[in-house]
Amino acid sequence: MQGLTILGSTGSIGESTLDVVARHPDRFRIVALTGHRQVERLREQCRRFQPELAVVADAEAAERLRAGLVADGIATRVAHGPEALVEAARHEDAPLVMAAIVGAAGLPPALAAVEAGKRVMLANKESLVLSGALFMEAARRSGALILPVDSEHSAIFQCLPVDERARPQTRGVRRIVLTASGGPFRDTPREALAEITPEQACAHPNWAMGRKISVDSATMMNKGLEVIEAHWLFGLPPERLEVVVHRQSIVHSLVDYHDGSMLAQLGNPDMRTPIAYALAWPERITSGVAPLDLVSCARLDFQTADSQRFPCLELAYRALRTGGTATAVLNAANEEAVAAFLDRRIGFLDIPRLIEAALTAVEVQAADSLETVLAADRRAREFVRRRIGEVA
Repeated sequence: MQGLTILGSTGSIGESTLDVVARHPDRFRIVALTGHRQVERLREQCRRFQPELAVVADAEAAERLRAGLVADGIATRVAHGPEALVEAARHEDAPLVMAAIVGAAGLPPALAAVEAGKRVMLANKESLVLSGALFMEAARRSGALILPVDSEHSAIFQCLPVDERARPQTRGVRRIVLTASGGPFRDTPREALAEITPEQACAHPNWAMGRKISVDSATMMNKGLEVIEAHWLFGLPPERLEVVVHRQSIVHSLVDYHDGSMLAQLGNPDMRTPIAYALAWPERITSGVAPLDLVSCARLDFQTADSQRFPCLELAYRALRTGGTATAVLNAANEEAVAAFLDRRIGFLDIPRLIEAALTAVEVQAADSLETVLAADRRAREFVRRRIGEVA
Protein backbone atom coordinates (compact mmCIF):
# COMPACT_ATOMS: atom_id res chain seq x y z
CA MET A 1 0.00 0.00 0.00
CA GLN A 2 1.39 3.41 -1.02
CA GLY A 3 1.08 6.57 1.06
CA LEU A 4 -0.28 9.67 -0.67
CA THR A 5 -0.22 13.39 0.14
CA ILE A 6 -2.75 15.58 -1.64
CA LEU A 7 -1.77 19.23 -1.82
CA GLY A 8 -5.07 21.01 -2.44
CA SER A 9 -7.44 18.20 -1.46
CA THR A 10 -10.53 20.43 -1.25
CA GLY A 11 -10.32 21.61 -4.87
CA SER A 12 -11.78 19.80 -7.87
CA ILE A 13 -8.58 17.84 -8.63
CA GLY A 14 -8.13 16.93 -4.97
CA GLU A 15 -11.68 15.67 -4.64
CA SER A 16 -11.41 13.69 -7.88
CA THR A 17 -8.18 12.15 -6.56
CA LEU A 18 -9.94 11.08 -3.36
CA ASP A 19 -12.71 9.56 -5.47
CA VAL A 20 -10.17 7.41 -7.34
CA VAL A 21 -8.33 6.50 -4.12
CA ALA A 22 -11.60 5.40 -2.49
CA ARG A 23 -12.03 2.86 -5.29
CA HIS A 24 -8.69 1.24 -4.37
CA PRO A 25 -8.53 1.04 -0.55
CA ASP A 26 -6.08 -1.86 -0.74
CA ARG A 27 -3.65 0.13 -2.85
CA PHE A 28 -3.47 3.72 -1.54
CA ARG A 29 -3.44 5.28 1.94
CA ILE A 30 -3.97 9.00 2.55
CA VAL A 31 -1.10 10.38 4.66
CA ALA A 32 -1.63 14.15 4.44
CA LEU A 33 -4.30 16.52 3.11
CA THR A 34 -4.16 20.29 2.68
CA GLY A 35 -7.19 22.53 2.25
CA HIS A 36 -6.30 26.23 2.63
CA ARG A 37 -9.42 27.67 4.35
CA GLN A 38 -12.00 25.05 3.36
CA VAL A 39 -12.25 23.84 6.96
CA GLU A 40 -15.54 21.95 6.85
CA ARG A 41 -14.73 20.19 3.61
CA LEU A 42 -11.30 19.21 4.92
CA ARG A 43 -12.85 18.03 8.19
CA GLU A 44 -15.17 15.73 6.25
CA GLN A 45 -12.22 14.38 4.24
CA CYS A 46 -10.32 13.72 7.47
CA ARG A 47 -13.29 11.86 8.92
CA ARG A 48 -13.41 9.64 5.86
CA PHE A 49 -9.71 9.04 5.18
CA GLN A 50 -8.10 9.73 8.59
CA PRO A 51 -4.75 11.14 7.40
CA GLU A 52 -1.82 11.61 9.74
CA LEU A 53 -1.61 15.34 8.91
CA ALA A 54 -4.02 18.06 7.76
CA VAL A 55 -2.79 21.52 6.77
CA VAL A 56 -4.72 24.79 6.47
CA ALA A 57 -3.73 28.37 5.70
CA ASP A 58 -3.62 30.07 9.10
CA ALA A 59 -3.94 29.66 12.86
CA GLU A 60 -7.64 30.56 12.97
CA ALA A 61 -8.56 27.91 10.39
CA ALA A 62 -6.28 25.42 12.17
CA GLU A 63 -8.03 25.97 15.50
CA ARG A 64 -11.46 25.47 13.92
CA LEU A 65 -10.33 22.28 12.18
CA ARG A 66 -8.61 20.97 15.30
CA ALA A 67 -11.72 21.52 17.42
CA GLY A 68 -13.90 19.79 14.84
CA LEU A 69 -11.63 16.76 14.60
CA VAL A 70 -11.46 16.43 18.39
CA ALA A 71 -15.25 16.45 18.46
CA ASP A 72 -15.23 13.74 15.77
CA GLY A 73 -12.71 11.63 17.67
CA ILE A 74 -10.19 11.89 14.80
CA ALA A 75 -6.49 11.87 15.78
CA THR A 76 -5.23 13.72 12.67
CA ARG A 77 -2.57 16.31 13.54
CA VAL A 78 -3.40 19.83 12.32
CA ALA A 79 -0.79 22.36 11.14
CA HIS A 80 -0.92 25.62 9.24
CA GLY A 81 1.08 27.92 7.00
CA PRO A 82 3.59 27.59 4.14
CA GLU A 83 6.09 25.57 6.20
CA ALA A 84 3.40 23.02 7.03
CA LEU A 85 2.61 22.67 3.32
CA VAL A 86 6.25 21.83 2.69
CA GLU A 87 6.17 19.36 5.59
CA ALA A 88 3.17 17.62 4.01
CA ALA A 89 4.92 17.52 0.63
CA ARG A 90 8.04 15.95 2.16
CA HIS A 91 6.25 13.53 4.51
CA GLU A 92 8.37 10.39 4.75
CA ASP A 93 5.32 8.09 4.73
CA ALA A 94 4.02 9.48 1.41
CA PRO A 95 6.07 8.53 -1.66
CA LEU A 96 3.20 9.83 -3.81
CA VAL A 97 2.29 13.54 -3.94
CA MET A 98 -0.62 15.05 -5.85
CA ALA A 99 0.33 18.70 -6.43
CA ALA A 100 -3.05 20.37 -6.98
CA ILE A 101 -2.84 23.75 -5.22
CA VAL A 102 -3.99 26.38 -7.69
CA GLY A 103 -1.68 29.25 -8.60
CA ALA A 104 1.78 30.39 -7.58
CA ALA A 105 1.11 29.32 -3.98
CA GLY A 106 1.48 25.72 -5.12
CA LEU A 107 5.08 26.13 -6.28
CA PRO A 108 7.04 25.86 -2.99
CA PRO A 109 5.40 22.62 -1.75
CA ALA A 110 5.47 21.05 -5.22
CA LEU A 111 9.17 21.90 -5.55
CA ALA A 112 9.77 20.49 -2.05
CA ALA A 113 8.16 17.20 -3.13
CA VAL A 114 10.40 17.08 -6.21
CA GLU A 115 13.51 17.82 -4.14
CA ALA A 116 12.52 14.96 -1.82
CA GLY A 117 12.48 12.55 -4.76
CA LYS A 118 8.76 11.80 -4.68
CA ARG A 119 6.47 10.66 -7.46
CA VAL A 120 4.92 14.07 -8.12
CA MET A 121 1.60 14.06 -9.95
CA LEU A 122 1.62 17.59 -11.28
CA ALA A 123 -1.73 19.35 -11.56
CA ASN A 124 -0.27 22.73 -10.57
CA LYS A 125 0.87 24.01 -13.95
CA GLU A 126 2.15 27.23 -12.39
CA SER A 127 5.11 25.31 -10.94
CA LEU A 128 6.51 24.92 -14.44
CA VAL A 129 5.25 28.25 -15.72
CA LEU A 130 7.08 30.13 -12.96
CA SER A 131 10.23 28.06 -12.67
CA GLY A 132 10.37 25.32 -15.27
CA ALA A 133 14.16 25.12 -15.50
CA LEU A 134 14.60 25.01 -11.71
CA PHE A 135 11.82 22.47 -11.33
CA MET A 136 13.09 20.06 -13.97
CA GLU A 137 16.69 20.36 -12.76
CA ALA A 138 15.55 19.54 -9.21
CA ALA A 139 13.82 16.43 -10.54
CA ARG A 140 16.97 15.39 -12.40
CA ARG A 141 19.08 15.74 -9.25
CA SER A 142 16.66 13.98 -6.88
CA GLY A 143 15.38 11.28 -9.22
CA ALA A 144 11.79 12.39 -8.69
CA LEU A 145 9.17 11.15 -11.13
CA ILE A 146 7.05 13.94 -12.61
CA LEU A 147 3.76 12.64 -14.01
CA PRO A 148 1.49 15.25 -15.62
CA VAL A 149 -2.15 15.35 -14.53
CA ASP A 150 -3.52 18.06 -16.84
CA SER A 151 -5.59 16.08 -19.33
CA GLU A 152 -3.62 17.48 -22.27
CA HIS A 153 -0.17 16.70 -20.88
CA SER A 154 -1.28 13.30 -19.65
CA ALA A 155 -2.49 12.58 -23.18
CA ILE A 156 0.86 13.61 -24.66
CA PHE A 157 2.71 11.57 -22.05
CA GLN A 158 0.62 8.53 -22.98
CA CYS A 159 1.47 9.00 -26.68
CA LEU A 160 5.25 9.22 -26.15
CA PRO A 161 7.74 6.51 -25.23
CA VAL A 162 9.29 7.07 -21.78
CA ASP A 163 12.34 5.71 -19.99
CA GLU A 164 12.39 3.92 -16.64
CA ARG A 165 12.28 7.29 -14.80
CA ALA A 166 9.12 8.35 -16.69
CA ARG A 167 11.10 10.83 -18.79
CA PRO A 168 9.42 11.35 -22.20
CA GLN A 169 11.48 10.64 -25.31
CA THR A 170 10.76 12.94 -28.27
CA ARG A 171 13.11 11.61 -30.94
CA GLY A 172 11.10 11.39 -34.17
CA VAL A 173 8.47 13.90 -33.02
CA ARG A 174 7.60 16.68 -35.46
CA ARG A 175 5.25 18.62 -33.16
CA ILE A 176 2.88 18.35 -30.25
CA VAL A 177 -0.73 19.48 -30.68
CA LEU A 178 -2.65 20.56 -27.60
CA THR A 179 -6.42 20.61 -27.91
CA ALA A 180 -8.59 23.34 -26.40
CA SER A 181 -12.35 23.31 -25.96
CA GLY A 182 -12.49 27.02 -26.80
CA GLY A 183 -14.38 27.65 -23.57
CA PRO A 184 -17.82 29.21 -23.29
CA PHE A 185 -17.11 32.06 -25.75
CA ARG A 186 -15.75 30.20 -28.75
CA ASP A 187 -18.81 31.29 -30.79
CA THR A 188 -19.58 34.58 -29.05
CA PRO A 189 -19.36 37.65 -31.33
CA ARG A 190 -16.21 39.59 -30.47
CA GLU A 191 -18.14 42.79 -29.87
CA ALA A 192 -20.10 41.02 -27.11
CA LEU A 193 -17.02 39.97 -25.12
CA ALA A 194 -16.74 43.34 -23.38
CA GLU A 195 -20.00 42.65 -21.52
CA ILE A 196 -19.10 39.16 -20.27
CA THR A 197 -19.88 38.54 -16.57
CA PRO A 198 -18.03 36.27 -14.12
CA GLU A 199 -21.01 33.90 -14.10
CA GLN A 200 -20.86 33.52 -17.87
CA ALA A 201 -17.08 33.04 -17.83
CA CYS A 202 -17.35 30.29 -15.20
CA ALA A 203 -19.97 28.29 -17.14
CA HIS A 204 -17.65 25.93 -19.01
CA PRO A 205 -19.46 23.83 -21.64
CA ASN A 206 -17.48 20.60 -21.09
CA TRP A 207 -15.59 20.56 -17.78
CA ALA A 208 -16.51 21.14 -14.12
CA MET A 209 -13.71 23.32 -12.74
CA GLY A 210 -12.96 25.99 -10.15
CA ARG A 211 -13.68 29.66 -10.84
CA LYS A 212 -10.12 30.78 -11.58
CA ILE A 213 -9.34 27.99 -14.03
CA SER A 214 -12.77 28.43 -15.63
CA VAL A 215 -11.95 32.07 -16.41
CA ASP A 216 -8.53 30.98 -17.71
CA SER A 217 -10.32 28.59 -20.05
CA ALA A 218 -12.65 31.38 -21.19
CA THR A 219 -9.66 33.62 -22.08
CA MET A 220 -7.60 30.61 -23.26
CA MET A 221 -4.82 31.66 -20.91
CA ASN A 222 -5.19 28.15 -19.52
CA LYS A 223 -4.04 26.81 -22.87
CA GLY A 224 -1.22 29.34 -22.99
CA LEU A 225 0.02 28.16 -19.60
CA GLU A 226 -0.23 24.59 -20.88
CA VAL A 227 1.99 25.45 -23.85
CA ILE A 228 4.63 26.70 -21.41
CA GLU A 229 4.17 23.59 -19.26
CA ALA A 230 4.52 21.34 -22.34
CA HIS A 231 7.77 23.08 -23.27
CA TRP A 232 9.32 22.07 -19.93
CA LEU A 233 7.79 18.61 -19.70
CA PHE A 234 8.62 17.51 -23.24
CA GLY A 235 11.53 19.73 -24.25
CA LEU A 236 10.15 21.12 -27.50
CA PRO A 237 10.51 24.78 -28.56
CA PRO A 238 7.44 27.03 -28.94
CA GLU A 239 7.30 26.66 -32.72
CA ARG A 240 6.73 22.91 -32.31
CA LEU A 241 3.89 23.33 -29.81
CA GLU A 242 0.56 23.98 -31.49
CA VAL A 243 -2.96 24.64 -30.19
CA VAL A 244 -6.18 23.70 -31.97
CA VAL A 245 -9.76 24.17 -30.82
CA HIS A 246 -11.62 20.88 -30.41
CA ARG A 247 -15.04 21.64 -29.01
CA GLN A 248 -16.00 18.09 -28.00
CA SER A 249 -13.04 17.67 -25.57
CA ILE A 250 -12.75 14.00 -26.54
CA VAL A 251 -9.27 14.08 -28.12
CA HIS A 252 -7.16 15.39 -25.25
CA SER A 253 -4.00 16.06 -27.30
CA LEU A 254 -1.91 14.58 -30.08
CA VAL A 255 1.70 13.82 -31.01
CA ASP A 256 2.70 14.23 -34.67
CA TYR A 257 5.67 12.08 -35.76
CA HIS A 258 8.04 12.58 -38.69
CA ASP A 259 6.92 9.33 -40.31
CA GLY A 260 3.41 10.68 -40.86
CA SER A 261 1.86 9.01 -37.82
CA MET A 262 -0.26 11.03 -35.41
CA LEU A 263 -1.06 9.46 -32.05
CA ALA A 264 -3.92 10.75 -29.91
CA GLN A 265 -5.42 9.90 -26.53
CA LEU A 266 -9.22 9.95 -26.37
CA GLY A 267 -11.63 9.74 -23.49
CA ASN A 268 -14.63 11.33 -21.83
CA PRO A 269 -13.86 14.75 -20.29
CA ASP A 270 -13.29 13.60 -16.72
CA MET A 271 -10.14 14.37 -14.73
CA ARG A 272 -10.27 11.02 -12.94
CA THR A 273 -8.75 9.38 -16.03
CA PRO A 274 -5.38 11.25 -15.94
CA ILE A 275 -5.42 11.12 -12.14
CA ALA A 276 -5.77 7.33 -12.10
CA TYR A 277 -3.10 7.02 -14.80
CA ALA A 278 -0.62 9.09 -12.76
CA LEU A 279 -1.41 7.30 -9.50
CA ALA A 280 -0.80 3.80 -10.86
CA TRP A 281 1.71 4.37 -13.69
CA PRO A 282 2.87 2.26 -15.46
CA GLU A 283 -0.25 0.23 -14.67
CA ARG A 284 -3.81 1.22 -15.47
CA ILE A 285 -6.57 1.02 -12.86
CA THR A 286 -10.28 1.74 -12.76
CA SER A 287 -11.11 5.42 -12.34
CA GLY A 288 -14.89 5.53 -12.25
CA VAL A 289 -15.01 7.17 -15.68
CA ALA A 290 -17.51 5.75 -18.16
CA PRO A 291 -16.00 4.20 -21.30
CA LEU A 292 -16.05 6.37 -24.39
CA ASP A 293 -18.90 5.63 -26.83
CA LEU A 294 -17.51 6.55 -30.24
CA VAL A 295 -20.86 6.16 -31.98
CA SER A 296 -22.50 8.60 -29.57
CA CYS A 297 -19.67 11.08 -30.18
CA ALA A 298 -20.59 10.95 -33.87
CA ARG A 299 -18.01 13.59 -34.92
CA LEU A 300 -14.80 15.29 -33.86
CA ASP A 301 -14.21 18.89 -34.99
CA PHE A 302 -10.97 20.86 -35.05
CA GLN A 303 -10.27 24.48 -35.92
CA THR A 304 -7.46 26.99 -35.64
CA ALA A 305 -7.29 28.94 -32.38
CA ASP A 306 -8.28 32.57 -33.05
CA SER A 307 -5.56 34.82 -31.60
CA GLN A 308 -7.78 37.89 -32.10
CA ARG A 309 -10.53 36.38 -29.97
CA PHE A 310 -8.05 34.88 -27.48
CA PRO A 311 -5.09 37.30 -27.12
CA CYS A 312 -4.00 35.63 -23.87
CA LEU A 313 -2.81 32.63 -25.88
CA GLU A 314 -0.41 34.74 -27.93
CA LEU A 315 0.76 36.54 -24.77
CA ALA A 316 1.77 33.18 -23.32
CA TYR A 317 3.77 32.32 -26.46
CA ARG A 318 5.40 35.76 -26.22
CA ALA A 319 6.45 35.16 -22.61
CA LEU A 320 7.81 31.70 -23.42
CA ARG A 321 9.88 33.06 -26.30
CA THR A 322 11.20 35.87 -24.09
CA GLY A 323 12.27 33.39 -21.42
CA GLY A 324 13.66 34.09 -17.96
CA THR A 325 11.13 35.50 -15.51
CA ALA A 326 8.72 36.61 -18.27
CA THR A 327 6.51 33.58 -17.71
CA ALA A 328 6.39 34.32 -13.97
CA VAL A 329 5.27 37.87 -14.81
CA LEU A 330 2.64 36.50 -17.19
CA ASN A 331 1.23 34.14 -14.57
CA ALA A 332 1.20 36.68 -11.73
CA ALA A 333 -0.44 39.35 -13.87
CA ASN A 334 -3.06 36.87 -14.99
CA GLU A 335 -3.85 35.73 -11.45
CA GLU A 336 -4.32 39.31 -10.27
CA ALA A 337 -6.39 40.29 -13.31
CA VAL A 338 -8.64 37.22 -13.05
CA ALA A 339 -9.20 37.84 -9.33
CA ALA A 340 -10.19 41.45 -10.10
CA PHE A 341 -12.57 40.30 -12.84
CA LEU A 342 -14.22 37.78 -10.53
CA ASP A 343 -14.63 40.60 -7.99
CA ARG A 344 -16.23 42.74 -10.75
CA ARG A 345 -13.52 45.39 -10.48
CA ILE A 346 -12.49 45.10 -14.14
CA GLY A 347 -14.07 43.86 -17.35
CA PHE A 348 -13.37 40.62 -19.20
CA LEU A 349 -11.31 42.30 -21.92
CA ASP A 350 -9.21 44.11 -19.31
CA ILE A 351 -7.58 40.79 -18.42
CA PRO A 352 -5.33 40.54 -21.52
CA ARG A 353 -4.72 44.31 -21.49
CA LEU A 354 -3.32 44.17 -17.97
CA ILE A 355 -1.19 41.11 -18.74
CA GLU A 356 0.28 42.74 -21.84
CA ALA A 357 1.03 45.91 -19.88
CA ALA A 358 2.83 43.89 -17.19
CA LEU A 359 4.90 41.99 -19.76
CA THR A 360 5.96 45.31 -21.25
CA ALA A 361 6.67 47.14 -17.98
CA VAL A 362 8.14 44.56 -15.58
CA GLU A 363 11.85 43.88 -16.04
CA VAL A 364 12.74 40.34 -17.12
CA GLN A 365 15.68 38.62 -15.44
CA ALA A 366 17.30 35.21 -15.65
CA ALA A 367 15.17 32.70 -13.72
CA ASP A 368 18.18 31.26 -11.91
CA SER A 369 16.77 30.98 -8.39
CA LEU A 370 13.45 30.55 -6.65
CA GLU A 371 13.97 33.93 -4.95
CA THR A 372 14.36 35.67 -8.31
CA VAL A 373 11.24 34.00 -9.69
CA LEU A 374 9.15 34.91 -6.64
CA ALA A 375 10.47 38.48 -6.74
CA ALA A 376 9.31 38.80 -10.36
CA ASP A 377 5.95 37.37 -9.30
CA ARG A 378 5.64 40.06 -6.60
CA ARG A 379 6.63 42.91 -8.94
CA ALA A 380 4.07 41.84 -11.53
CA ARG A 381 1.31 41.60 -8.91
CA GLU A 382 2.15 45.05 -7.55
CA PHE A 383 2.13 46.49 -11.07
CA VAL A 384 -1.30 45.05 -11.89
CA ARG A 385 -2.78 46.10 -8.55
CA ARG A 386 -1.58 49.66 -9.12
CA ARG A 387 -3.05 49.67 -12.63
CA ILE A 388 -6.39 48.35 -11.35
CA GLY A 389 -6.34 51.01 -8.67
CA GLU A 390 -5.76 53.66 -11.31
CA VAL A 391 -8.66 52.32 -13.37
CA ALA A 392 -10.94 52.19 -10.33
